Amino acid sequence: MDWINDIARIRPEQPHDFDAVSQVNQLAFDRLDEAFLVDRLRETAIPHVSLVAEDDDGQVVGHILFSPANIHSPTGDVTGMGLAPMAVHPDHQFQGIGTQLLKAGINAIAEMDMPYVIVLGHVDYYPRFGFVPASLRNIRCQWTGIPDEAFMILVLDPIAMQHVSGTAYYHPVFEEIM
Repeated sequence: MDWINDIARIRPEQPHDFDAVSQVNQLAFDRLDEAFLVDRLRETAIPHVSLVAEDDDGQVVGHILFSPANIHSPTGDVTGMGLAPMAVHPDHQFQGIGTQLLKAGINAIAEMDMPYVIVLGHVDYYPRFGFVPASLRNIRCQWTGIPDEAFMILVLDPIAMQHVSGTAYYHPVFEEIM
């Protein structure tokens, strides 16, 4: 499952990538929280999708991680995936690597028959991939004080999500850093 184009090669993360992924997350976010989150999710989140972007020299320049998320709905819990974090090395930002990672990740999640992806992210970025404010589907974030437009959902299976509303919860590891 490799995706290649003229910007970067996208492939599943391997154990030998862990240090490089940690470094990319630290540099992209200018803190350790996301690197810690990735390490903890690797250990505890099943299933998860972790992809890397390599440059022409085989160096890891980007990373994206999806982990299980649940929407607690009056009709029952519905499991999907939560996107976080996504990081691109500062020297490689604004070149389309994040777009490649996100598209490859969404394809991988769709292949897993997951009904949705949630993200807490930039309102100018994610909508072009089909994300909409989750509130439009009567779905709210587990954390209070989050701007409505920043908590978004991408519905991959409209039939499974037809009557789903309620509160969305990221994997419990997120509570360790939020």
